[in-house]
Amino acid sequence: MAIVQATDQTFYEETKEGYILVDFWATWCGPCKMLTPVLEQLDADNSISKIVKLEVDANPVIAQEYGIMSVPTMLLMRDGEIVAKTMGYQPKELLQQFIADHQ
Repeated sequence: MAIVQATDQTFYEETKEGYILVDFWATWCGPCKMLTPVLEQLDADNSISKIVKLEVDANPVIAQEYGIMSVPTMLLMRDGEIVAKTMGYQPKELLQQFIADHQ
């Protein structure tokens, strides 16, 4: 499944069903840029059913609502509810373990 770029307007629709990894990121963030190919690999490996990215500067309403204070921040969500949270760049293996630990 393709990685979905969400906005303040589409976030709830994109995260309401399924097991989803949400990446809160910013264009100026170096670790966020490093994380993008890792997320693409997770998506290609079908490590998670869906990945949603939300750029915090362009979409401040959702970022504020979820209390995002630093990027990258990733949330694991199941049917719209937060299951787990992690912050900072992580290599593929650590993210896979994070996902597996909370399934």
